[in-house]
Amino acid sequence: MSKVIFITGATKGFGRIWAESFLKRGDKVVATGRNTEALQDLKKQYGDLVLPLKLDVNDRNASFEAVKTAKDHFGRIDVLINNAGYGLFGAVEETTEEEARNQMETNFFGVLWLSQAVLPIMREQKSGHIIQVSSFLGLVTLPVLGLYNASKFAVEGLSETLASEVKGFGINVSLVEPNGYSTDWSGASAFQTQSMEVYDAVKAGFNEASSAPGIFGNPEATANVILKLVDNPNPPLRLLFGSVAYAAVTETYKQRLESFDEWKTVSLEAHGA
Repeated sequence: MSKVIFITGATKGFGRIWAESFLKRGDKVVATGRNTEALQDLKKQYGDLVLPLKLDVNDRNASFEAVKTAKDHFGRIDVLINNAGYGLFGAVEETTEEEARNQMETNFFGVLWLSQAVLPIMREQKSGHIIQVSSFLGLVTLPVLGLYNASKFAVEGLSETLASEVKGFGINVSLVEPNGYSTDWSGASAFQTQSMEVYDAVKAGFNEASSAPGIFGNPEATANVILKLVDNPNPPLRLLFGSVAYAAVTETYKQRLESFDEWKTVSLEAHGA
């Protein structure tokens, strides 16, 4: 049975690749983006299987309207993929208030609004799957991406809580945790803070590490993986995408557990009698 998939940020990158993968196998896709002209070729090729919708996920009312339009058009929404987001590169000290708020508006609040909008539909259906495109940087951190890290850490906390609240309604929640991929995320779609010379060495180290062979994954390789995630009746809460993500997260968690254990007696002392 075909599914109805609602994808934000579907004009390029993961969103575009995944939308095409679903359409190729006969699923129905609500493909949203700020510029629907970039989706017209999908409409021409797949016809009634695709519904392009203009959407700025920062706009809560528009997010609810888009979900309503999708439900009215296809009759149901089986999967929501919150994919819209961007990277903000720069040291924490360099970041302006506007840059910080804009990063959180898109990467966190956009996820919140769409999740809230789709929940009544999925509760009525007694089924559904909300997939949040987070990042391995929602579990570990890198310098020069402080606000991006923070936005994804926020998505992690929100989504893990949400999963525990809606499981009883037949709704699953999954966090996709990609490492870096060769998409537009770190290119034209990214934003840069106004640089302070004192952080040049930190940025040079970051750039050197980012240019190492094999750091970036092949985005096309995620197409079959997202299908497996959507089709699994018992999807995981978290799914790491890429060998770099797997290695970085597992090593970081190992170090955290060792640190917790080292300070165990002090932690227990802090509880009091």
